[in-house]
Amino acid sequence: MATKPPKGDPVQDAPQVTEPKHAAAGLTAIGHSLRMAHRQMGVRRTALTLLNVNQKDGFDCPGCAWPEPEHRHTAEFCENGAKAVAEEATLRRVTPEFFAAHPLADLAGRSGYWLGQQGRLTHPVYLPEGGDRYEPVTWERAFDIVAEEIAALDSPDEALFYTSGRTSNEAAFLYQLFARELGTNNLPDCSNMCHESSGSALSETIGVGKGSVLLEDLYKSDLIIVAGQNPGTNHPRMLSALEKAKANGARIITVNPLPEAGLERFKNPQTPKGLTTGAALTDLFLQIRLGGDQALFRILNKLIIDTPGAVDEDFVREHTHGYEEFAEAARAAEWDATLAATGLTRGDIEECLRMVLASKRVIVCWAMGLTQHKHSVPMIREIVNFLLLRGNIGRPGAGVCPVRGHSNVQGDRTMGIFERPAPEFLDALEKEFGFAPPREHGYDVVRAIRALRDGKAKVFFAMGGNFVSASPDTEVTEAAMRRARLTVHVSTKLNRSHAVTGARALILPTLGRTERDLQDGGEQFVTVEDSMGMVHASRGRLEPASGQLLSEPAIVCRLARRVLGADSKVPWEEFEKDYATIRDRIARVIPGFEDFNARVAHPGGFALPHAPRDERRFPTATGKANFTAAPVEYPELPEGRLLLQTLRSHDQYNTTIYGLDDRYRGIRNGRRVVLVNPQDARDLGLADGSYVDLVSEWKDRGSGDGLEERRAPGFRVVHYPTARGCAAAYYPETNVLVPLDATADTSNTPASKSVVVRLEQSATD
Repeated sequence: MATKPPKGDPVQDAPQVTEPKHAAAGLTAIGHSLRMAHRQMGVRRTALTLLNVNQKDGFDCPGCAWPEPEHRHTAEFCENGAKAVAEEATLRRVTPEFFAAHPLADLAGRSGYWLGQQGRLTHPVYLPEGGDRYEPVTWERAFDIVAEEIAALDSPDEALFYTSGRTSNEAAFLYQLFARELGTNNLPDCSNMCHESSGSALSETIGVGKGSVLLEDLYKSDLIIVAGQNPGTNHPRMLSALEKAKANGARIITVNPLPEAGLERFKNPQTPKGLTTGAALTDLFLQIRLGGDQALFRILNKLIIDTPGAVDEDFVREHTHGYEEFAEAARAAEWDATLAATGLTRGDIEECLRMVLASKRVIVCWAMGLTQHKHSVPMIREIVNFLLLRGNIGRPGAGVCPVRGHSNVQGDRTMGIFERPAPEFLDALEKEFGFAPPREHGYDVVRAIRALRDGKAKVFFAMGGNFVSASPDTEVTEAAMRRARLTVHVSTKLNRSHAVTGARALILPTLGRTERDLQDGGEQFVTVEDSMGMVHASRGRLEPASGQLLSEPAIVCRLARRVLGADSKVPWEEFEKDYATIRDRIARVIPGFEDFNARVAHPGGFALPHAPRDERRFPTATGKANFTAAPVEYPELPEGRLLLQTLRSHDQYNTTIYGLDDRYRGIRNGRRVVLVNPQDARDLGLADGSYVDLVSEWKDRGSGDGLEERRAPGFRVVHYPTARGCAAAYYPETNVLVPLDATADTSNTPASKSVVVRLEQSATD
């Protein structure tokens, strides 16, 4: 039987700490998954729901974007996928009576964990100007309120339309269509905070801002390098693919400041061996200093160039541009600077080189550990250089593999959720729908927060997500949101963003992935695109949590009809009735989606075209893959300071907190912990178990000699085997330390993985 939500916030003052684990998954993961699922859904609903996750006739997991194999297990989900599904399919409900009993001030004082545990939203609710709590509102009145505030704007560019990665292809296409017919490209999205650096680097170098491998390529690879990524927590089903690759003969190099249990050993719960000993995954662990990856790949590139016969000269000559300038920069790499930047030994790097030279087919996978630094874009370009040198793009078993987070974050970008759309995309919209889309670039996440802060944006509309908790510089972000005239969130559950409002606020409850979607045209399905460019259908099976819920496409269509009126060029009513009509238009606007409805009807869906992968054609400005030669950068670390990375716990997905444990790292019943290398802690006089305030120090590029400081109080010190000079702590609690203006060059992604901090004894210790 499902349990009731917690009445009070759990006390987190004294986290319990044990030794970190050295293997992931196994029987423990099965037990933990089922306990959390039963707590939210009960036994029968758990079985009904989990057996449909990631099946060809079921629904796509609302968690990560890792692709499904062609042949699927009966239980094709991981522990964190089970948690994500349980949270959505929960029997707990947040009704109008809940809001009557909990004023806004009460909600604002609660933790994100408590808010998320209350259950599914059942009715649209409204916070009137001057009101102290949300109250029920009809859908018609809710759309009227949005229309009133938009009509009062001096320009459509005073409205912001944010998207989370959960939004389906159909909803995302409609959402950007509405914003652009309204007259703005203000379409910030969660990609701005995660893989924007990947897209920026890959678009310039290979001409496509996505990964170049399919799942089958991992199985064919000789060497897989996993850099700045923790798949055991963030993409657990990736471990199955790595296990299969290892069985086929691949070797694995892990590049990370922290040892992660899932990359040490994987106990696959689908196999007898996995329930006992499991499989060792990592052959070489390079415990790199935060931000040192560009220097590592630069010295590897120098060593490859200096090794006779190591460069694929035919590929370089036929398919690349800029080799000579790049090679000159690579040859200038020096060992002393490299070892200082990386914290590695020369022996580590030379062993890595031997493995690279022994491998014909190489894949490099990465995630947030590489994309959230000031120099992330040149860092990823250097990885592309590394792969180009030996012809490892456009070859089976080789390529670039940025591993996306949320389940349709890549699909949303494909559908046009982008503040800087390509002219060709806007031309296609104009031809198809008969209106002239705006051409001026809009705001990304960081610029959207600045616009709210400065009074240049007045309406904030979020299609899913938890914007306040996901964004950097928490105090600045919350103050900016409170300056808005209206904040609107399309959501399935409560989160912190609902408690940080503009003068007026709406929460609009929507269907989840797990739920049936019935419209006037019959039962509907939606589609998603995974991290490797596979597009497939998702069909909910459960009855909706409330009869008051609307689907995301229905919300957009009704809002557009109310805001744009009879003059709109778009058949919104037709789109709401039958999502196949949306897909017909997508097919005519977006390359690769031709004959969309027929192709997605195939079980498992279809792969989008990728010119570098499919035909070794590189649609860049030069018509070839581009080598680049950026100066090597790495974070400077003043005396007595540490480099902090923000990261997730194992009981967490993005900003959703499922529980208070981080089982693999040995942390229980608490989140305010900071992981510090024992020698660094001793040098700083910090005992294990002592409490500190984390104080970030940042020098604004235009502020002269002054330092800006931000403080996160009351963190328990945990002596932990991190790289020397590096520390780690969970977000969103540490987002307060990340300055709004501390961003990656080119991509403008918040630099959350290299925050300079000092640790001060806490007043409460």
